[in-house]
Amino acid sequence: MNRHLLLLAFCQGMFLTNTVAFIAMNGLVGLALAPVGWMATLPVTSYVIGGAISAPIVARIQARWGRRRSFQLGLLMAAVSAAACAAAVQAQHFGLLMAATTLAGFYQANAALYRFAGTELVEPSYKEKAISLVLAGGIVGAFLGPNLADATVGLLPTRYVGAYLSLIGVAAVAFVALSFIRFPPHQTPKPGSSTGRPIREIARQPVFVVAVAAGALGYGVMNLLMSATPIAMQQCKHPFSSATLVLEWHVLGMFVPSFFTGHLIKRFGALPIMGVGVLLNLVCVAVALSGVDLMQFLVALFLLGVGWNFLYTGGSTLLTATYRPEEKNKAQGAMDTCVFATMALSSFASGALITTQGWTLLNLGSLLPIAAVGLALLWLARRQRALRPA
Repeated sequence: MNRHLLLLAFCQGMFLTNTVAFIAMNGLVGLALAPVGWMATLPVTSYVIGGAISAPIVARIQARWGRRRSFQLGLLMAAVSAAACAAAVQAQHFGLLMAATTLAGFYQANAALYRFAGTELVEPSYKEKAISLVLAGGIVGAFLGPNLADATVGLLPTRYVGAYLSLIGVAAVAFVALSFIRFPPHQTPKPGSSTGRPIREIARQPVFVVAVAAGALGYGVMNLLMSATPIAMQQCKHPFSSATLVLEWHVLGMFVPSFFTGHLIKRFGALPIMGVGVLLNLVCVAVALSGVDLMQFLVALFLLGVGWNFLYTGGSTLLTATYRPEEKNKAQGAMDTCVFATMALSSFASGALITTQGWTLLNLGSLLPIAAVGLALLWLARRQRALRPA
């Protein structure tokens, strides 16, 4: 850990503060403003679609202008989108809310690259721990995000407006912190210079395929269940404060393991740790299916968070072995585009399923992508074992 990595982890915490507050509010605000119930999580979906659209754009911006400028631009967009969300709620305008959350996706696409930027602030032999420690900054968001939303949701006469406006301050704090991080000097590619292999060649590598599939599907399952949780808890007559408590424990599950996930990956390898993530996802579904009391929601979402951490950190670590330095932007951008596209689909499915089919069928449906990730990990493990010298 060094000062620059610590500040980047803090920026990750501010990003998660924004994201968790968005998740806590957007589904419920969508439910209140949407013309029909199944459209409730469309603001969450548009947030993710904004990230999917922005991911390749952010990759090009970072290649041209470097990490710092791109990250700062993302934070400016976070402040603008938060203000637009507040205006949408004040005006009771569902379309404006959708536009505002789509705009917020640009911030998400930038902040998703914090984990890879962390590897550039340490020696190459510490890349697993750098990814893990940057993600650990999300613990700040675990506490601040739900509590900030809960404390400010009724601050102004129109419910939720104060909570959205508070996120402008969160973006401002992160902007200041980011200005003190000294990233490696950026060199703009000269016209005609090599940018490495085309992305289709990089993407043909089995390790790349499994890294992206595990990251995308693992994130998709997590988003599917997390996005539906506030609505499911409201349907079960749990108060908003209980939903924010569950989300707080969920985000703790997502990021507390980051203090040791990098060490575990370095010692046992990425694939075994990702396999544990798949098992934790299965246990999460079993707990969720056992009942709808507060403790069952809390334990299920906590396990979901830990499972996501093992899959996402492991997948991100696997990806770093598939590209050369000059190919990093396109490879990282490709992974995050796939992640955001899967999240967009799961966000839409989340709202449609929870409002038409219910919590039970939503959880049963999540078993398909979980099984797909498990099979992909087994396939890669067997392939690597077969290629290993006798």
